[in-house]
Amino acid sequence: MVPSATVIPALPCRDLDDSLPFYRALGFKVTYRQERPNPYAAVRREDIELHLFGVPGFDPAESMHTVIVLVPDTAALHAAFAAGLREAFGKVPVSGIPRMTRPRRMQGTRGGFMVIDPGGNWLRISRQRTASDADLDGGPQDRPAEEEGRIARVVAAAARQADSHGDEAAGIRMLESGLARHADAPPAQRLPALVYLAELHVRTGDHDAAAAVLAQIDELELSTAERETLAADLAIAAELPNT
Repeated sequence: MVPSATVIPALPCRDLDDSLPFYRALGFKVTYRQERPNPYAAVRREDIELHLFGVPGFDPAESMHTVIVLVPDTAALHAAFAAGLREAFGKVPVSGIPRMTRPRRMQGTRGGFMVIDPGGNWLRISRQRTASDADLDGGPQDRPAEEEGRIARVVAAAARQADSHGDEAAGIRMLESGLARHADAPPAQRLPALVYLAELHVRTGDHDAAAAVLAQIDELELSTAERETLAADLAIAAELPNT
């Protein structure tokens, strides 16, 4: 038995000069770089260490490489990543390559978010398992509460398809079907589903559809207390037209 071991993923990229600025924006430090005999670099952010290697002619859209990163607080890490991306590039990319999804609960697994780097590699950021988790799929904090309504379960199922599997079309279909099926749900329950639907339309480049959904959001009648509770979703909706 090996008393201790370190595993470091090595990920391909088209050019180090594409990928390294992105990782710097996320708060990583470049700890090593060489150009010959082959392009290679190492980056590190606290306990997360990754290596990158350049491949001439590599197509990021064809990448199937993925890394699972388990952290205590996915929301805090996402906020740090988002702040760095905004400072470096003026916005958080939500479509194309590179991009970053938002922290969400996902049906059948622990919640988190995805970072797709300029090489098309997926960093799957998930919450670490804790004593309160009933099983590997997570605990109560990863499942919509009863008071959130059935439509919250639709959002979690859509996130599993669109964010985790990268099948945005399936996520859109699920959200549209769920919103139609639960048309009588209170506005406060419909809002998160509408915001996510608008986000997926932006991600797939259908800005007209996104604008139509955002118009529906503007028409929702929410109390002051509901607006405070849903402030994060409303902030996402306000930011989407500029992404």
